[in-house]
Amino acid sequence: MSGDFSTNATESPEACRAEVTGSIPGWLQGTLLRNGPGIFSVGDTSYEHWFDGMALMTSFTFSDGEVTHRSKFLRSDTYKANMTANRIVVSEMGTMAYPDPSKNFIFKAITFLNHTVPDFTDNGASNFIKYGDEYFATSETNYIRKIDPVTLETQDKVDYLKYLPVNLASSHPHYDKEGNTYNMGTCIAEKGKTKYVVFKVPALPDKDAIKKAVVVCTVPCRSLLTPSYYHSFGMTDNYFIFIEQPFKLDILKMATAYMRGVNWASCLKFCPEENTLIHVIDRKTGKEIETKYYTGTMVVYHHVSAFEEDGHIVIDVIAYKDNSLYNMFYLSKLKQDPGPHDDSYVRPKYKRFVLPVKSDKGVAIGEDMVELKYTTASAVKEKEGKFLCQAEVLCEGFELPRINYNLNGKKFRYVYGSIVDNSAVSKQIGKFDTETKEMVYWNEGNCFPSEPIFIPRPNAETEDDGVVLVSVTNSNPGQSCFIAVLDGKSFKEVARAYVKGQLYRDVHGFFITKH
Repeated sequence: MSGDFSTNATESPEACRAEVTGSIPGWLQGTLLRNGPGIFSVGDTSYEHWFDGMALMTSFTFSDGEVTHRSKFLRSDTYKANMTANRIVVSEMGTMAYPDPSKNFIFKAITFLNHTVPDFTDNGASNFIKYGDEYFATSETNYIRKIDPVTLETQDKVDYLKYLPVNLASSHPHYDKEGNTYNMGTCIAEKGKTKYVVFKVPALPDKDAIKKAVVVCTVPCRSLLTPSYYHSFGMTDNYFIFIEQPFKLDILKMATAYMRGVNWASCLKFCPEENTLIHVIDRKTGKEIETKYYTGTMVVYHHVSAFEEDGHIVIDVIAYKDNSLYNMFYLSKLKQDPGPHDDSYVRPKYKRFVLPVKSDKGVAIGEDMVELKYTTASAVKEKEGKFLCQAEVLCEGFELPRINYNLNGKKFRYVYGSIVDNSAVSKQIGKFDTETKEMVYWNEGNCFPSEPIFIPRPNAETEDDGVVLVSVTNSNPGQSCFIAVLDGKSFKEVARAYVKGQLYRDVHGFFITKH
């Protein structure tokens, strides 16, 4: 893999017009925000994991066929502390840092007393979240940073714990048609209980909507000191879907990691002997439904989407057989050239689960209650109110899934994503048809496309009527990086905008439509 994974980015904070070739549709008006790690070494110190890098925010503003671009480092407290010290002094998930480079035992023992419950970083390098009318850079800790989506200026630091009982929070929320935001966090060992918390931030036109956040429901963790790790969850019109997987945070190990001189990521544990539980929560009552669903061992980072049909909930996820994906992004690993096939890489499967939510009275044990004709997914009754669910595998080697979000929670057909057949680093993107199981591709030599984001055309009559935006890192000598605009139906390129300066590999993005 290319060595630019560990090269520090440079920011381009002033808006600069990109050079457009082709024709950008006139209706495309708004700003694409992208977020990802950008600084990997400070002074003589370096991060060990790619996800740990300090956040670089990038924006592409589309207006009347023109594109302007800018990028800026998130001025988090983490950034300021590291830059002031000229070394990494704030710990991240894959890199444990020490304010005193000597790391002597006495010093560590004293400092450990302040680290029993880790005070996490505010280096929000994963995604952007909209709460009310405000935008926040986020990772998965209890800290998010408000940003100006136009200038990319860093603004207030927000601690979820001031408003909600969550020590960790997902960076993939859901938004309803009214503009309310739903997200999920983990509450660790509060009053002797560890639980998962779904919360709602209301659609308020004024500032500080996050201060009006309310808990919608809680789900008890199946083990007090080892809550499940998760990166996203599902939502339909009537339900929330949470996958409690056997990939866990060991809280006691995390509390002593600093003292032991190991990173927090080493405190994640995969338990292949355990099943995966699928929790279904009624949005109206805030209560988990009594039926219990479970499936075999798997690790899920990204939900594709979910919908209801004829007494069933259909859930699409990208699933791995183990937790090896995180290890693929250690910088020591990324600097290696694995050749055409990396034997240690386990590619993901796009899985479709179907959960019957109708009564199982009168249904015999051993009977499959899935009645949808277009899927081979099954849900076999084991005893009253308990189902073993087996997924249909729709395709493999597909990640960072995005749909037409207007259909979130509704039945959908098309998914856009990164192709990760041979490596966790994608060199092409695809459009997948869940009905025909066909995939069409876009790629270019020596180019690395980001997660593709679909933008629907106003008043579109079909699901894929719109464009797909993809930020592309171009490693061809003498060529500029660019943002590609693809037709949502044909997946053919209709325009590209070459930027001045450099683009870097990122993680997730958010499109703000100009109204």
